[in-house]
Amino acid sequence: MTKIWRETGFVENDPWVIETDDVKATETEKPLLGLDALIAKAEESNEAGLGVVIKPADDVSRLQPYLDRLDIVAVAFPAFSDGRSFSHASLLRQRLGYTSELRAVGDVLIDQIPLMLRVGIDSFAVTNETALKRLSENRLPGIPHYYQPTARTAEGGQTYSWRRLPAKSA
Repeated sequence: MTKIWRETGFVENDPWVIETDDVKATETEKPLLGLDALIAKAEESNEAGLGVVIKPADDVSRLQPYLDRLDIVAVAFPAFSDGRSFSHASLLRQRLGYTSELRAVGDVLIDQIPLMLRVGIDSFAVTNETALKRLSENRLPGIPHYYQPTARTAEGGQTYSWRRLPAKSA
């Protein structure tokens, strides 16, 4: 079972559905299209309120002309060891200026959620039982140190890693 989680808690009645050959959005749901399908639909109409799923091998920069028409971009994490979607999220937020919903889908694990939040992902399609349990208990792991600036600053307002702070004099 997939549940959608945001920092405010679990979301009820989320309308977005990843369309496949076997799964199609109903009248009350909205499709999350693949990149090529989204571009084709955007080129043939002026429709807004669209959604897209970006896979790790996709070129996220192809979305740039359509970002103002998107309500959601879902970045796919097909395996915990594939981090390319972290880069996609960072590019969308920092370079392309995307401000609407950015969702992680696929293999979303509890230990990765704080890192996903740091790169600008703000909603999560969670199926992992351990992650669902920990999120329902509001037990999100923290990140005490980090090495790079991101779309979201760390607690305490520092924008760079503890390693980049000036050395204290002895």
